[in-house]
Formats: sequence, C-alpha cells, structure tokens
Amino acid sequence: MGEDGECPTAAAHIADRDAAFSREEPMQTTPVSYFSEGQRISAVWRTPDHEGPYRAIVQGPGWLGLKDAKLYVRYHEALVAAGFAVLVIDYRGFGDSEGDRGYLSPAWQLQDLVNAVTYLTTRDDVIADAIGVFGTGGTGGGNAVLLADADPRIKAAVSQVPVADGEDWLHRMRSEYEWLDFQKSLEEDRRQRVATGEGRIVHPREEIMIPTAERRATTIKADVDDRIPTAVPLACAEGIIAYRPIEAAARLTTPLLVIGVEGDATTPTDHAEALYEAARGPKQLIMQRHTTHYAAYDAYWEQTTPVIVGWFDRYVRPAHLVHRSSPSPAIGESLTTESVQKQEVAR
Repeated sequence: MGEDGECPTAAAHIADRDAAFSREEPMQTTPVSYFSEGQRISAVWRTPDHEGPYRAIVQGPGWLGLKDAKLYVRYHEALVAAGFAVLVIDYRGFGDSEGDRGYLSPAWQLQDLVNAVTYLTTRDDVIADAIGVFGTGGTGGGNAVLLADADPRIKAAVSQVPVADGEDWLHRMRSEYEWLDFQKSLEEDRRQRVATGEGRIVHPREEIMIPTAERRATTIKADVDDRIPTAVPLACAEGIIAYRPIEAAARLTTPLLVIGVEGDATTPTDHAEALYEAARGPKQLIMQRHTTHYAAYDAYWEQTTPVIVGWFDRYVRPAHLVHRSSPSPAIGESLTTESVQKQEVAR
C-alpha cells in the first residue's frame, strides 16, 4: 500500500487518467451494436487511441436526435481526451436501429439505455463499475436523470437543457385554448384506436412538439434533420405526457450536474432548476445567460465542457473498497433502527 492508503496500481491509474487531460488524444470511432428487448440497437463507440480498459459514458440522443449528430462530437472529443470512452446510441425505431419506425416511447428509450449499460459491462475494454451518463436536449437531458435513478451502475449524470415534466413541457408550448384542443384530439384518438385499431398519424415536430422560431431557423441539427421521422402516431404524445424525470430526481442520490439556459423558450429554465433542487446527492447547476437554447451550444462550449469532463472525472471511478458503519447504542439503550453509512473508496 502507498502512503495514502491506495494500492500502487490504483495510484498509477489515477496518474494516467489525470495526465490525459493535458494531452490531445486522437478519437477512434467504431460502429457497434447490441440488443434491447430483442431488437438490434445501432451505436457508435468512441475511444482514446490507446488500449483500455476505459471509464465509459453512455449517451442517448436528445428529442428526435440521432447518434451521429455532429453536435455531440465536441463533447465526445473532450471526454475521450480525458481518457473516457463514449457509447452513443440510436433508440429503437430511430436511425440505424431496429424497431417500429418513428415510434416515440420514453419508456422504450430508458430500456435501451439500461441495456446499453449492460452491454458496456460485457466489454473487456470497459471498467464495469465506472460508467456515467450524459444527455442533452429536452428528453435527452431528462433521460440522463431517469437512467441515473433506474440503474445503480451509473456513477454520475450530466443533464443539459433537460425536460423535467413532459406534460408541462407540451402544455407550455401552447396557448390555453390550444392545449384544451390538443387534449381533445388525444381523447378522440383513443376512441378511434379502440374502434378501428388505428390512430392518427402526425408530424412529431409540428403536432406534438411545437417548434419555436429559433428551432425553425437554426441549422445546428441540419446534418440529421432530414433523417428523423416525420410521421408518428399521435398516441406517442401519451408517453411524453407521462414523462416525469422530476420524480426520479427526487429519489436521486447519484451525483448530478444540470446545465440550463436562462430564459429558455425550448426547454423551460425552471425544469433545469427543479431537477437540481430535487436531487438528493452531490449536485451542481450551471445556468447559461445572455443566450438562447440552441445558441448556447456554441456560445458556452468552452466554459461548460471542462465542467462536464471534470464532473465525470471526479465521480466516475471504480470502487475497490466499500466502508459501512452504523452507530453503536449508548449504555443501557437498544438500537431499534440502524442508520448505515456507505462510502465507496475509488481509485
């Protein structure tokens, strides 16, 4: 053992990882796949140009996003430069993955992410107990919180411009009379589905989500926009309405970094703030000011990305020792409930 109580191999591991921050690390990109509930999921595996095993970050795309969006590459390059590997997936029914084309299901997306974590643990080049999750863009940010809550194998989460409550999100895109009309259309669609077996088909970006003027004008996702579904069942809105990352955050003890935009017209600022306030574990909130939802990706890239990398580097580490302690009763007292403290000692 070293003087600080860590074994020499663990100390060497930390030195190697910390050194990665100060050097440019070429990023290797490899197509991979795994199965989620019997359907093949297409993914991209990005690694440093040296042998593993690596600490790993899993990412599901944002709202109507695809794994190979250029927007994500800058984050992956920074993570790979710090010695991490990144797995980014196409959800079922999207991109190159199998499944019902364009069926939007947050529940399925969460299953795909949980199965992505399991896939990572099968790889010899991954440190199986050093996995984090990154998500950005509406449901992408919300899904990071859901995965961190659902899967104890996740060591840390980063949620950027997230949706915390799907019903509130859809409601606030509409005036009150538009919201009431939307609810009526959902009820009519339910009746039609039980009567005929088929429901109404809609454009997800025009009739479920209502795009802002900025979204219509931006080209930040132009490389994938022509490959996203343009026709999905209106019934998919039911899953968005039931979408509640805020409830997961209230249970969450996994370290959570939340990044929002002040005055965000696409994903409400108070959604990011609510997730931060609800989380019970180590947490941090970054609020980007004097910008907009899509402009923030470029405006604050140099400021936010090092924080993201630092958050993962701090918390996504394998634990070799687990300390448990419980209080001893005073003389003459009995201990009827046990308060147990658990501390993981990472290398």
